[in-house]
Amino acid sequence: MVALKNAVDVAARQIGNRYDFKGTAAKAELEEKNRTITLTGDSEFQLDQIKDILFPAMEKKEKESVKRLDSQPIQKISGNKVKQELKIRSGIETELAKKIVQLVKDAKLKVQAAIQGEAVRVSGAKRDDLQAVIALVGKHITDFPLRSGNFRD
Repeated sequence: MVALKNAVDVAARQIGNRYDFKGTAAKAELEEKNRTITLTGDSEFQLDQIKDILFPAMEKKEKESVKRLDSQPIQKISGNKVKQELKIRSGIETELAKKIVQLVKDAKLKVQAAIQGEAVRVSGAKRDDLQAVIALVGKHITDFPLRSGNFRD
C-alpha cells in the first residue's frame, strides 16, 4: 500500500503540472479504507491520459502492480465529467487459489499445496521441487501478480 500511495501521489503531482490538465477536473485519488483509486476527468479520453501517467508510476514503484487493479465501469457525474474507480485486489481469491492448488497437484511433484486465507502455501522437502513449483505457477498464472516468500532451506 505504501508503494501504491507513493505512485498515486507522483501521478497526482504530474497531473497538476501538465499544461493540458490546467483548469480541468483531472485528478487521481487513493482511498485506503475502500482500497480504491478514483480517477476523475472531463472525458473518457482524459481518463485514458490519467491512466497513461498513473500506470507507469505504479510499475516503477512495484512491478506488476497494475495487474492488481480491477477496473470498474466509467460513470458520468455532474454535467459532462466522468469518474472511474479502480479497485485494488489484495491476496489470492478462492477461485484462483483452487486453480493454483490443482495446477501443483497435476504437476505430480513431491510437494503439498494448501490454501491458507488469502495465500497458497506450498511445502516440500527439496528446494528444487519448490523452485519448480514457483516456475510452473509463474508460467501459468499471468493475470495476477504472484509473490513467493518465506523460502528457506
